[in-house]
Amino acid sequence: MIVLIRHGETRWSLSGQHTGRTDLPLTAQGRLRAARLHDYLRAVRFDHVLTSPLQRARQTCELAGLPMAPTVESDLQEWDYGDYEGLKTAEICLRRPGWNAFEDGCPGGESVEQVAARADRLLASLLPMKGNIALFSHGQFLRVVALRWMGLPVSGGEHLALDPASISILGFERHLVSVRALCRWNSTADPALVLPASPDDAGVAAALPSPSLPAT
Repeated sequence: MIVLIRHGETRWSLSGQHTGRTDLPLTAQGRLRAARLHDYLRAVRFDHVLTSPLQRARQTCELAGLPMAPTVESDLQEWDYGDYEGLKTAEICLRRPGWNAFEDGCPGGESVEQVAARADRLLASLLPMKGNIALFSHGQFLRVVALRWMGLPVSGGEHLALDPASISILGFERHLVSVRALCRWNSTADPALVLPASPDDAGVAAALPSPSLPAT
């Protein structure tokens, strides 16, 4: 199974600014939440760990404390926002009313088609891998990865909220293993991830706690 881990908080994720290729570090709170991921993931034996080259993802990976050294994968980078880099959605909508990244893409950056193709390429590279895979990446791009895993269009991404330092799982429908499924989404609680018995050792058929509501 594939475990998606969004990086911890940065000052731009806190302010609501779109952060594509700007290489920001984690905030103090972001580092704390990233370190808590260790308690969440420690029960899982990961056979492959991949991370975006951007430091917010690499720092999250390091603080999560997985024993395996990660492989840096350029395809795990965040959506390239181009002309919209560093802007908030409200600011972008002053330029382009009704803008939605998952339908409109980003001028000077990546189009919807380009991001979908990158996610498809990434998933194709993961399919031959055996065992459990951890991906440390970014909010918008991980939404695209999840949708493309299920064969759905990128336009649905606006409906998949994803918090910093959250964990999601891609797998297969329990009673029809040929069907790809979203097994868990946006889990942010701290208890350790528990693995049920898996007779065929196919990977993480994981039972994460139910996603917690975001703090108010």
